[in-house]
Amino acid sequence: MKKRTVLLTGLATSLLAVAGVASYRKSTVVITTVAEMQARLSAMKAGKLTSTSGWSPHKVFVHLAQSIDYSMTGYPEMKSPAFQNTAGAAAFYAFSVAGAMTHNLSEPIPGAPAIAESGDANAAIDMVIAALQKFEQYAGEIKPHFAYGSLSKAEFAKAHVMHIENHLKLIQSQA
Repeated sequence: MKKRTVLLTGLATSLLAVAGVASYRKSTVVITTVAEMQARLSAMKAGKLTSTSGWSPHKVFVHLAQSIDYSMTGYPEMKSPAFQNTAGAAAFYAFSVAGAMTHNLSEPIPGAPAIAESGDANAAIDMVIAALQKFEQYAGEIKPHFAYGSLSKAEFAKAHVMHIENHLKLIQSQA
């Protein structure tokens, strides 16, 4: 019974992810490379940033840097292998096909240390840029994603860029 429940939950989650991404994608500008994302992040430092996500810009950017770093060091907590091989893999596939991700933008990485709400947003942007640079140069073993499971480096690069893009939808920069 448990196996059937996991599979049905995975299928339902996958279908919802595909439907959600399809509607989300209509208004999405897709950043396709890590270098383009680094340039976009750098440009954001010129303005005053605000967030409508419930998290401050500082907290959003530190969260993003954490996620990138964990792909190299390992995530603190993992979903079950059953989840990773069903719902997680299906969600990543749906996001990849759509070229965009959508997820709960105020949910921390499971097991990650709490992030201060306030802080220097530009310094946090620099953390994301540095984490992306480190990821690009990283030659070691890529660690499994806590929900998606094992990804190649290219797949993880895509996941990181889509993750950042999803969060940036709720960040505004004013000159």
